[in-house]
Amino acid sequence: MSHHLPLPDLRERRIRDWKDIEAVLDDLADRDLPRPKNSFSDGIAFVTFAYDIDGVSMEIAKYGACLEHILDPSPPIHCLGGNFGLKVGGVFPTSWKRTTLQGADGWGKWDEGQWFDRLFRDEMPADSEASSELAREIWTRALALADDLERYIESEGIGLLMVVNVNSNPGNLSYSLATVLASERTGCPVLNNNHDFYWEGGKPASERAPGEEPGPRDHFYRNQHNGSFFRIFKRLLPWDGRRWIQVNINFLQSQTLLEEQGFDPLDTDTVGTLIEKSFFRPCSEEEKRQHRLRMAHILSDGEPVIQPVAVESFLARASAWMRDQHPVVCGAEPGLELDIASSDALYLLQPTRVVARKRMERDWELIGALLEHPPFREAFETRTALTLTLHVTGPVPIEHLTDLERVVGAYRKVLGHLPDTIGRRVFLAFSVGTENHPTLHENGLGRIGIAGIYKLADVVLFPSLTEGRGLPIPESAAAGVPIICSRYQPEEVFAAVIGEQLPEQQQIQYVLFPEGEFGADLLESLTSILLDPALLADRIRRNREIVRGRFAMPEMSRSFERYLERLRKKSGA
Repeated sequence: MSHHLPLPDLRERRIRDWKDIEAVLDDLADRDLPRPKNSFSDGIAFVTFAYDIDGVSMEIAKYGACLEHILDPSPPIHCLGGNFGLKVGGVFPTSWKRTTLQGADGWGKWDEGQWFDRLFRDEMPADSEASSELAREIWTRALALADDLERYIESEGIGLLMVVNVNSNPGNLSYSLATVLASERTGCPVLNNNHDFYWEGGKPASERAPGEEPGPRDHFYRNQHNGSFFRIFKRLLPWDGRRWIQVNINFLQSQTLLEEQGFDPLDTDTVGTLIEKSFFRPCSEEEKRQHRLRMAHILSDGEPVIQPVAVESFLARASAWMRDQHPVVCGAEPGLELDIASSDALYLLQPTRVVARKRMERDWELIGALLEHPPFREAFETRTALTLTLHVTGPVPIEHLTDLERVVGAYRKVLGHLPDTIGRRVFLAFSVGTENHPTLHENGLGRIGIAGIYKLADVVLFPSLTEGRGLPIPESAAAGVPIICSRYQPEEVFAAVIGEQLPEQQQIQYVLFPEGEFGADLLESLTSILLDPALLADRIRRNREIVRGRFAMPEMSRSFERYLERLRKKSGA
């Protein structure tokens, strides 16, 4: 006899505190699962917080393309989440259905951040009324989301959920709980794709070494002392479901689940990535100029020559700009012009969103040192038409205003140490994920795309502190652009992306972004990259071939075929 726990019955459960939620999870884990009603080809739904121009959305696009490739017939693809950015049309095919789930957004956008703050930033004493009241609120919101998810699974014939980060990086605990309730109730198989776990860059204050700085995710341990809450927290992140497979983006995550959390090796795996074919197409100097001309129209709101905004003016209205982000270029003073399509334009690219762990203020520290490096400074002073632009590609999450101000402040600090004749030729650009503009079509230029954005650059800067993978490394190599990158944490993940476990001829070559001072060798390398790029032709060609061999569709397809076969067995199909 099957022992389902229908959602209507869940609504009748009396939830007073975290212990009552734990009892529900115990009941779910003990009862038989219903047999799935649908096959994988009937429909696949991605479930995450939000979709935009970001690394997670880019990977979802690859996963969906892979599943369409290996399944016959090709399944309808659905994307469920709390919101969809205006620029997501450049990431997913128009055939993919997008559905907004009320209350499914994360972090500061989850009910304006009130529940996130109460869970992870405010004090929540164990066995207190504040703790119990918060448990009831989380439960109520989880039930509403679970209802929506279950209805969607049944009405759209969903045969597979691919949950992305919702049950690993706790931006919305109600959503994490809802995915468990809905999947257990319907019996729908789940690929739980984990990009970031709360323990990566996070630990309790009691475990920090003397003098150790707080990590970027330490706040998730704020209420670790509240045992009944924290047991729920750990149990959901991730859920060890009978029809769940954990698909992590690096081997350290898989190792942690296996060795520290006791997950079944058959239900825990590591997924790679792939680099799209457009990255590998060689780019001539004329094509590079065309890519820059496209970006100029985007940054200038339709003109080939950019009129930068004075940095002081931008800082004064940064908070207003955050609410309606649009491409902008900052300059040292009013009245300047910038032609990034000129052969005298030096172009540095930071292909990420503006968040603290990307450390892009370090980009400006490097640029400041470069502008003081005698060989480069002499060239910049002699060739008076030269300009230097740092372009940050991604948007600024609404809760990261201080990170934006830090980056712009670092730019302003560099300008403060330069004579006006130099400072007037140094710029900071934000394209906030924009890849199109009406004037591109009018001028016969067409959309630029992420591969084209890489190819307009002379060098990629990537001084990140922590990464789940570090996609700019293989992407820049495939695009034929040198990269200066840190050995981010976990360092084992960085080493795996580079290929340090492989023979030297299969390792991606890079320039190290140091943690301390910028040595003469680094500054000389960057000078050569910018002023004499032909010297790097052999390295660029070699890197491109290495990435072509290591990050291709066949490898990802084999991984997904393995996951699906395992889920078929777990479902009795």
